[in-house]
Amino acid sequence: MTATPRIVLDVDTGIDDTLALCYLLDAARTGECELAGVVGTYGNVLASTAVRNNRAVLDLFAGAVPGAADIPVLRGCVCPAWADGFAVDEGCARFHGTNGLGNVLPPVPPTLPAQPVPSPDSAEPSPVSAHIETLSRPAVLSLGGERHDLTPGESANQSFAARSSEWRNGDEPPAGVRFIIDEVRAHGRAVTVLATGPLTDVAAAIKAAPDIVPDLKLVIMGGALTQEGNCYDLICETNIFQDPESANLVFRTVPDVTMIGLDVTHQCLMTRASAAVWRATGTAAGAFLADMVGFYINANEASDPVFLAGSPLHDPLAAAVALDPSLVTCFDVNMMVETATGNGHGFRGRTIGDPIRLRKWPKTAHVALDVDAGRFTAAFRDRLANLCAHA
Repeated sequence: MTATPRIVLDVDTGIDDTLALCYLLDAARTGECELAGVVGTYGNVLASTAVRNNRAVLDLFAGAVPGAADIPVLRGCVCPAWADGFAVDEGCARFHGTNGLGNVLPPVPPTLPAQPVPSPDSAEPSPVSAHIETLSRPAVLSLGGERHDLTPGESANQSFAARSSEWRNGDEPPAGVRFIIDEVRAHGRAVTVLATGPLTDVAAAIKAAPDIVPDLKLVIMGGALTQEGNCYDLICETNIFQDPESANLVFRTVPDVTMIGLDVTHQCLMTRASAAVWRATGTAAGAFLADMVGFYINANEASDPVFLAGSPLHDPLAAAVALDPSLVTCFDVNMMVETATGNGHGFRGRTIGDPIRLRKWPKTAHVALDVDAGRFTAAFRDRLANLCAHA
Protein backbone atom coordinates (compact mmCIF):
# COMPACT_ATOMS: atom_id res chain seq x y z
CA MET A 1 0.00 0.00 0.00
CA THR A 2 1.33 3.43 -0.98
CA ALA A 3 2.12 5.68 1.98
CA THR A 4 0.20 8.91 2.40
CA PRO A 5 2.26 11.71 0.80
CA ARG A 6 3.90 14.03 3.32
CA ILE A 7 4.27 17.61 2.05
CA VAL A 8 6.33 20.57 3.14
CA LEU A 9 4.90 23.61 1.35
CA ASP A 10 7.17 26.59 0.64
CA VAL A 11 5.15 29.56 -0.65
CA ASP A 12 5.24 33.28 -1.41
CA THR A 13 1.60 33.42 -0.51
CA GLY A 14 -0.26 35.27 -3.20
CA ILE A 15 -3.59 34.15 -4.62
CA ASP A 16 -2.57 31.02 -6.49
CA ASP A 17 -0.34 29.93 -3.58
CA THR A 18 -3.39 30.29 -1.33
CA LEU A 19 -5.39 28.10 -3.70
CA ALA A 20 -2.60 25.50 -3.66
CA LEU A 21 -2.68 25.51 0.13
CA CYS A 22 -6.45 25.03 0.05
CA TYR A 23 -6.06 22.12 -2.38
CA LEU A 24 -3.64 20.42 0.00
CA LEU A 25 -5.89 21.15 2.98
CA ASP A 26 -8.78 19.33 1.34
CA ALA A 27 -6.48 16.42 0.55
CA ALA A 28 -5.45 16.42 4.21
CA ARG A 29 -9.11 16.52 5.22
CA THR A 30 -9.81 13.36 3.21
CA GLY A 31 -6.63 11.62 4.36
CA GLU A 32 -4.92 11.82 0.96
CA CYS A 33 -1.91 13.76 2.21
CA GLU A 34 -0.21 14.96 5.36
CA LEU A 35 0.71 18.64 5.39
CA ALA A 36 3.77 18.73 7.63
CA GLY A 37 4.31 22.50 7.62
CA VAL A 38 4.06 25.71 5.61
CA VAL A 39 7.02 28.03 5.03
CA GLY A 40 6.42 31.63 3.94
CA THR A 41 8.99 33.34 1.75
CA TYR A 42 9.26 36.52 -0.35
CA GLY A 43 8.00 36.94 -3.91
CA ASN A 44 4.37 37.86 -4.53
CA VAL A 45 4.47 39.48 -1.07
CA LEU A 46 6.97 40.05 1.72
CA ALA A 47 7.94 36.95 3.68
CA SER A 48 6.21 38.30 6.80
CA THR A 49 3.02 38.81 4.80
CA ALA A 50 3.25 35.27 3.44
CA VAL A 51 3.49 33.93 6.99
CA ARG A 52 0.42 35.92 8.06
CA ASN A 53 -1.54 34.74 5.02
CA ASN A 54 -0.60 31.11 5.64
CA ARG A 55 -1.70 31.28 9.27
CA ALA A 56 -4.95 33.01 8.35
CA VAL A 57 -5.87 30.36 5.76
CA LEU A 58 -5.06 27.48 8.12
CA ASP A 59 -7.16 29.10 10.85
CA LEU A 60 -10.01 29.68 8.40
CA PHE A 61 -10.24 25.97 7.64
CA ALA A 62 -9.33 24.67 11.09
CA GLY A 63 -12.90 23.52 11.64
CA ALA A 64 -12.90 21.54 8.39
CA VAL A 65 -9.47 19.93 8.59
CA PRO A 66 -8.49 18.15 11.80
CA GLY A 67 -5.12 19.39 12.98
CA ALA A 68 -4.97 22.37 10.60
CA ALA A 69 -4.63 24.83 13.48
CA ASP A 70 -1.54 22.94 14.67
CA ILE A 71 0.31 22.83 11.34
CA PRO A 72 3.60 24.71 11.79
CA VAL A 73 3.84 28.03 9.96
CA LEU A 74 7.39 29.32 9.63
CA ARG A 75 9.27 32.12 7.91
CA GLY A 76 11.85 31.39 5.25
CA CYS A 77 14.26 33.74 3.53
CA VAL A 78 13.20 37.38 3.17
CA CYS A 79 15.17 38.20 0.01
CA PRO A 80 17.10 36.49 -2.81
CA ALA A 81 20.52 35.03 -2.14
CA TRP A 82 22.08 37.70 -4.37
CA ALA A 83 20.46 40.70 -2.63
CA ASP A 84 20.44 42.39 0.78
CA GLY A 85 16.74 43.25 0.71
CA PHE A 86 13.49 42.78 -1.15
CA ALA A 87 10.58 45.05 -2.09
CA VAL A 88 7.40 43.79 -3.73
CA ASP A 89 7.21 44.56 -7.43
CA GLU A 90 4.25 46.59 -8.68
CA GLY A 91 3.30 43.78 -11.02
CA CYS A 92 2.85 41.34 -8.12
CA ALA A 93 0.57 43.80 -6.35
CA ARG A 94 -1.42 44.17 -9.56
CA PHE A 95 -2.03 40.41 -9.79
CA HIS A 96 -2.27 39.55 -6.10
CA GLY A 97 -3.29 42.75 -4.33
CA THR A 98 -1.32 44.60 -1.69
CA ASN A 99 -2.01 41.87 0.89
CA GLY A 100 -1.46 38.95 -1.50
CA LEU A 101 -5.10 37.91 -1.21
CA GLY A 102 -6.69 40.19 -3.78
CA ASN A 103 -7.15 42.87 -1.11
CA VAL A 104 -9.70 40.61 0.57
CA LEU A 105 -9.36 39.78 4.26
CA PRO A 106 -10.05 36.16 5.25
CA PRO A 107 -13.05 35.82 7.56
CA VAL A 108 -12.21 35.03 11.17
CA PRO A 109 -13.64 31.63 12.19
CA PRO A 110 -16.12 31.83 15.09
CA THR A 111 -13.89 29.56 17.17
CA LEU A 112 -11.11 32.17 17.11
CA PRO A 113 -10.91 35.63 18.70
CA ALA A 114 -12.61 38.22 16.51
CA GLN A 115 -9.60 40.25 15.45
CA PRO A 116 -8.68 41.22 11.88
CA VAL A 117 -5.70 39.77 10.10
CA PRO A 118 -3.04 42.51 9.92
CA SER A 119 -2.51 43.94 6.46
CA PRO A 120 0.96 44.64 5.06
CA ASP A 121 0.21 48.34 5.53
CA SER A 122 -0.30 47.90 9.26
CA ALA A 123 2.06 49.70 11.61
CA GLU A 124 2.44 46.47 13.58
CA PRO A 125 6.10 45.38 13.54
CA SER A 126 6.83 42.42 11.29
CA PRO A 127 9.02 39.49 12.42
CA VAL A 128 11.91 41.04 10.51
CA SER A 129 11.27 44.70 11.33
CA ALA A 130 14.44 44.80 13.40
CA HIS A 131 16.40 44.15 10.20
CA ILE A 132 15.15 47.31 8.48
CA GLU A 133 18.19 49.45 9.07
CA THR A 134 20.29 52.35 7.94
CA LEU A 135 22.87 50.84 5.64
CA SER A 136 26.53 51.40 6.45
CA ARG A 137 27.75 50.01 3.13
CA PRO A 138 26.47 49.77 -0.45
CA ALA A 139 23.62 47.29 -0.64
CA VAL A 140 21.49 45.65 -3.28
CA LEU A 141 17.71 45.69 -3.15
CA SER A 142 15.70 43.23 -5.24
CA LEU A 143 12.55 44.77 -6.68
CA GLY A 144 10.74 41.99 -8.46
CA GLY A 145 14.05 40.35 -9.31
CA GLU A 146 15.61 43.55 -10.66
CA ARG A 147 18.73 45.03 -9.03
CA HIS A 148 18.55 48.38 -7.24
CA ASP A 149 21.70 49.73 -5.61
CA LEU A 150 21.51 51.78 -2.41
CA THR A 151 24.29 54.08 -1.24
CA PRO A 152 25.85 54.06 2.26
CA GLY A 153 23.69 55.96 4.72
CA GLU A 154 20.54 55.52 2.63
CA SER A 155 17.87 53.72 4.62
CA ALA A 156 15.16 51.40 3.45
CA ASN A 157 12.70 54.11 4.50
CA GLN A 158 14.33 56.58 2.14
CA SER A 159 14.23 54.23 -0.84
CA PHE A 160 10.97 52.39 -0.24
CA ALA A 161 8.46 52.52 2.60
CA ALA A 162 9.61 50.28 5.44
CA ARG A 163 6.37 48.33 5.31
CA SER A 164 7.10 47.31 1.70
CA SER A 165 10.69 46.15 2.22
CA GLU A 166 12.45 43.47 4.25
CA TRP A 167 16.17 43.16 4.81
CA ARG A 168 18.83 40.53 5.47
CA ASN A 169 18.51 36.76 5.50
CA GLY A 170 21.12 36.51 8.27
CA ASP A 171 24.01 34.13 8.80
CA GLU A 172 21.93 31.34 10.35
CA PRO A 173 19.21 29.61 8.31
CA PRO A 174 15.76 30.97 9.19
CA ALA A 175 13.29 28.66 10.91
CA GLY A 176 11.59 27.70 7.65
CA VAL A 177 14.85 26.56 6.07
CA ARG A 178 15.75 24.61 9.20
CA PHE A 179 12.32 22.96 9.05
CA ILE A 180 12.98 21.76 5.49
CA ILE A 181 16.31 20.30 6.60
CA ASP A 182 14.78 18.56 9.62
CA GLU A 183 11.93 17.09 7.57
CA VAL A 184 14.22 15.63 4.90
CA ARG A 185 16.58 14.24 7.51
CA ALA A 186 13.69 12.65 9.41
CA HIS A 187 11.64 11.33 6.48
CA GLY A 188 13.94 11.16 3.46
CA ARG A 189 12.14 10.68 0.17
CA ALA A 190 8.88 10.03 2.01
CA VAL A 191 8.54 13.81 2.22
CA THR A 192 8.06 16.03 -0.83
CA VAL A 193 9.18 19.64 -0.68
CA LEU A 194 6.69 21.63 -2.76
CA ALA A 195 8.04 25.07 -3.66
CA THR A 196 5.70 27.49 -5.42
CA GLY A 197 7.82 30.62 -4.99
CA PRO A 198 11.49 31.47 -5.51
CA LEU A 199 13.87 28.63 -4.71
CA THR A 200 15.94 30.57 -2.17
CA ASP A 201 14.78 28.47 0.80
CA VAL A 202 15.59 25.18 -0.92
CA ALA A 203 19.02 26.41 -1.97
CA ALA A 204 19.68 27.72 1.54
CA ALA A 205 18.77 24.30 2.95
CA ILE A 206 21.23 22.63 0.56
CA LYS A 207 24.00 25.04 1.50
CA ALA A 208 23.38 24.60 5.23
CA ALA A 209 22.95 20.82 5.11
CA PRO A 210 24.48 19.19 2.00
CA ASP A 211 23.74 15.78 3.53
CA ILE A 212 20.05 16.13 2.62
CA VAL A 213 20.71 16.31 -1.13
CA PRO A 214 20.49 12.56 -1.93
CA ASP A 215 17.09 12.34 -0.21
CA LEU A 216 15.63 15.62 -1.47
CA LYS A 217 12.48 15.11 -3.51
CA LEU A 218 11.25 18.38 -4.95
CA VAL A 219 8.25 19.61 -6.92
CA ILE A 220 8.41 23.22 -8.06
CA MET A 221 6.16 25.69 -9.80
CA GLY A 222 8.53 27.64 -11.96
CA GLY A 223 10.31 27.91 -15.26
CA ALA A 224 9.32 27.59 -18.88
CA LEU A 225 10.92 25.36 -21.48
CA THR A 226 8.69 25.65 -24.56
CA GLN A 227 6.62 28.77 -23.78
CA GLU A 228 7.15 32.48 -23.35
CA GLY A 229 7.98 33.70 -19.88
CA ASN A 230 5.65 35.79 -17.74
CA CYS A 231 8.15 38.49 -16.75
CA TYR A 232 8.32 41.77 -18.61
CA ASP A 233 10.89 40.34 -21.03
CA LEU A 234 8.61 37.39 -21.92
CA ILE A 235 11.65 35.11 -21.62
CA CYS A 236 11.80 34.18 -17.94
CA GLU A 237 9.27 32.83 -15.46
CA THR A 238 8.83 34.96 -12.36
CA ASN A 239 9.76 32.49 -9.59
CA ILE A 240 13.03 31.59 -11.31
CA PHE A 241 13.81 35.18 -12.24
CA GLN A 242 13.58 36.27 -8.60
CA ASP A 243 16.68 34.23 -7.68
CA PRO A 244 18.40 32.60 -10.66
CA GLU A 245 21.50 31.62 -8.66
CA SER A 246 19.45 29.62 -6.16
CA ALA A 247 17.36 28.01 -8.90
CA ASN A 248 20.49 27.03 -10.80
CA LEU A 249 21.99 25.46 -7.68
CA VAL A 250 18.80 23.48 -7.13
CA PHE A 251 18.61 22.20 -10.72
CA ARG A 252 22.27 21.23 -10.78
CA THR A 253 22.26 19.60 -7.33
CA VAL A 254 18.92 17.99 -6.46
CA PRO A 255 18.57 14.47 -7.92
CA ASP A 256 14.77 14.57 -8.29
CA VAL A 257 13.07 17.81 -9.40
CA THR A 258 9.65 17.89 -11.05
CA MET A 259 9.22 21.22 -12.83
CA ILE A 260 5.65 22.43 -13.26
CA GLY A 261 6.21 25.43 -15.48
CA LEU A 262 4.25 27.68 -17.78
CA ASP A 263 4.30 24.89 -20.39
CA VAL A 264 1.48 23.19 -18.47
CA THR A 265 0.04 25.80 -16.10
CA HIS A 266 -1.12 27.91 -19.04
CA GLN A 267 -3.11 24.90 -20.23
CA CYS A 268 -5.14 24.89 -16.98
CA LEU A 269 -7.45 27.87 -16.56
CA MET A 270 -9.73 28.72 -13.66
CA THR A 271 -12.91 30.51 -14.68
CA ARG A 272 -15.57 32.53 -12.93
CA ALA A 273 -17.79 29.46 -13.06
CA SER A 274 -15.49 27.71 -10.58
CA ALA A 275 -15.61 30.69 -8.24
CA ALA A 276 -19.41 30.65 -8.47
CA VAL A 277 -19.44 27.03 -7.28
CA TRP A 278 -17.47 28.01 -4.16
CA ARG A 279 -19.74 30.98 -3.47
CA ALA A 280 -22.75 28.71 -3.84
CA THR A 281 -21.63 26.74 -0.76
CA GLY A 282 -23.07 29.64 1.23
CA THR A 283 -20.07 29.78 3.54
CA ALA A 284 -17.85 32.69 4.49
CA ALA A 285 -14.89 30.67 3.25
CA GLY A 286 -16.52 30.16 -0.14
CA ALA A 287 -17.27 33.86 -0.46
CA PHE A 288 -13.69 34.73 0.50
CA LEU A 289 -12.20 32.42 -2.15
CA ALA A 290 -14.66 33.63 -4.79
CA ASP A 291 -13.90 37.30 -4.11
CA MET A 292 -10.15 36.66 -4.07
CA VAL A 293 -10.24 34.69 -7.30
CA GLY A 294 -12.41 37.32 -8.98
CA PHE A 295 -9.60 39.82 -8.40
CA TYR A 296 -7.07 37.37 -9.87
CA ILE A 297 -9.11 36.54 -12.95
CA ASN A 298 -9.72 40.23 -13.67
CA ALA A 299 -5.99 40.96 -13.43
CA ASN A 300 -5.02 38.04 -15.67
CA GLU A 301 -7.61 38.80 -18.31
CA ALA A 302 -6.59 42.47 -18.34
CA SER A 303 -2.97 41.48 -18.91
CA ASP A 304 -3.73 39.23 -21.88
CA PRO A 305 -7.35 39.55 -23.06
CA VAL A 306 -6.73 37.55 -26.25
CA PHE A 307 -4.94 34.55 -24.77
CA LEU A 308 -6.68 34.19 -21.42
CA ALA A 309 -10.31 33.52 -20.53
CA GLY A 310 -9.75 33.03 -16.83
CA SER A 311 -6.51 32.67 -14.88
CA PRO A 312 -3.79 30.02 -15.06
CA LEU A 313 -3.69 27.58 -12.16
CA HIS A 314 0.05 27.81 -11.61
CA ASP A 315 0.60 26.76 -7.99
CA PRO A 316 -2.51 24.55 -7.58
CA LEU A 317 -1.31 22.36 -10.46
CA ALA A 318 2.06 21.88 -8.76
CA ALA A 319 0.23 20.89 -5.56
CA ALA A 320 -1.91 18.42 -7.46
CA VAL A 321 1.10 16.85 -9.18
CA ALA A 322 2.86 16.45 -5.83
CA LEU A 323 -0.05 14.17 -4.88
CA ASP A 324 -0.75 12.63 -8.31
CA PRO A 325 2.14 12.68 -10.81
CA SER A 326 -0.04 10.98 -13.43
CA LEU A 327 -1.68 14.35 -14.15
CA VAL A 328 1.32 15.38 -16.27
CA THR A 329 3.64 13.91 -18.87
CA CYS A 330 7.25 14.87 -18.31
CA PHE A 331 10.36 15.25 -20.42
CA ASP A 332 13.42 14.14 -18.48
CA VAL A 333 16.43 16.40 -18.90
CA ASN A 334 19.28 17.89 -16.91
CA MET A 335 18.34 21.53 -16.38
CA MET A 336 20.11 24.76 -15.52
CA VAL A 337 19.28 28.44 -15.16
CA GLU A 338 21.12 31.26 -16.91
CA THR A 339 22.69 33.51 -14.27
CA ALA A 340 24.00 36.28 -16.53
CA THR A 341 22.83 38.23 -19.56
CA GLY A 342 24.89 39.09 -22.59
CA ASN A 343 27.10 37.70 -25.31
CA GLY A 344 28.13 34.18 -24.37
CA HIS A 345 25.70 34.01 -21.48
CA GLY A 346 22.11 34.00 -22.75
CA PHE A 347 19.47 35.67 -20.61
CA ARG A 348 19.52 35.81 -16.81
CA GLY A 349 16.70 33.75 -15.28
CA ARG A 350 15.95 31.61 -18.33
CA THR A 351 15.51 27.86 -17.73
CA ILE A 352 17.29 25.69 -20.30
CA GLY A 353 18.81 22.27 -20.71
CA ASP A 354 22.29 22.07 -19.21
CA PRO A 355 24.78 21.65 -22.09
CA ILE A 356 27.48 20.37 -19.71
CA ARG A 357 25.27 17.54 -18.46
CA LEU A 358 23.27 17.04 -21.65
CA ARG A 359 24.50 13.48 -22.30
CA LYS A 360 24.88 12.50 -18.64
CA TRP A 361 22.56 10.13 -16.79
CA PRO A 362 20.48 10.04 -14.75
CA LYS A 363 18.33 12.94 -15.87
CA THR A 364 17.52 14.78 -12.67
CA ALA A 365 14.73 17.13 -13.81
CA HIS A 366 11.30 16.03 -14.96
CA VAL A 367 9.81 18.91 -16.95
CA ALA A 368 6.04 18.71 -17.40
CA LEU A 369 5.09 19.39 -21.02
CA ASP A 370 1.58 17.94 -21.18
CA VAL A 371 -1.24 17.84 -18.64
CA ASP A 372 -4.68 16.27 -18.28
CA ALA A 373 -6.17 19.72 -17.92
CA GLY A 374 -9.80 18.62 -17.85
CA ARG A 375 -9.26 16.10 -15.05
CA PHE A 376 -7.22 18.53 -12.99
CA THR A 377 -9.42 21.63 -13.32
CA ALA A 378 -12.55 19.65 -12.40
CA ALA A 379 -10.83 18.08 -9.40
CA PHE A 380 -9.50 21.47 -8.32
CA ARG A 381 -12.95 23.08 -8.48
CA ASP A 382 -14.58 20.23 -6.58
CA ARG A 383 -11.86 19.96 -3.92
CA LEU A 384 -12.16 23.60 -2.96
CA ALA A 385 -15.95 23.42 -3.03
CA ASN A 386 -15.86 20.47 -0.63
CA LEU A 387 -13.39 22.26 1.63
CA CYS A 388 -15.57 25.36 1.76
CA ALA A 389 -18.70 23.32 2.42
CA HIS A 390 -17.04 21.82 5.50
CA ALA A 391 -15.63 25.13 6.80
